[in-house]
Amino acid sequence: MNIQTKYVGDVTVESDKIIHFKSGLPGFNDETEFVLLQLPGTPAEAFQTLQSIKTPDLAFVVANPYQFYQDYEFRLDHSIVEYLKIQDEKDVLILTIVTLKSPFENSTINLKAPLIINSSRKRGKQYILNEEDYPTKAALVSPHVSQAKGE
Repeated sequence: MNIQTKYVGDVTVESDKIIHFKSGLPGFNDETEFVLLQLPGTPAEAFQTLQSIKTPDLAFVVANPYQFYQDYEFRLDHSIVEYLKIQDEKDVLILTIVTLKSPFENSTINLKAPLIINSSRKRGKQYILNEEDYPTKAALVSPHVSQAKGE
């Protein structure tokens, strides 16, 4: 199927790549089908977009939180495991929504509400953590990374 996207224009998407968010995303309850696309001009492992299949202008910049916070961890409760039909840990993809700002160093990452995706079944849900340690607006470039670069 061909779709219009926010960042890369027209693309062809194979139906087996569509991720189904049965309840949508908070604030976007009617948006239930998305696809992950590479964000142009960024390394493959850094940033992607979670693009709505239905609405061309709806795309979230997402990132693997472990690229920035290696000690990020939480437990999925049984209800989310059942909801997403997760059978194997290797099928779990964790992404976080990024808010890009100018300058880039002011950008943030939402560690409080990660996206949990069963990559084999293509089912997803935004999961709000009960832990108080993780903010909705964490620095995208963690302090440890900045120090390591001598900044």
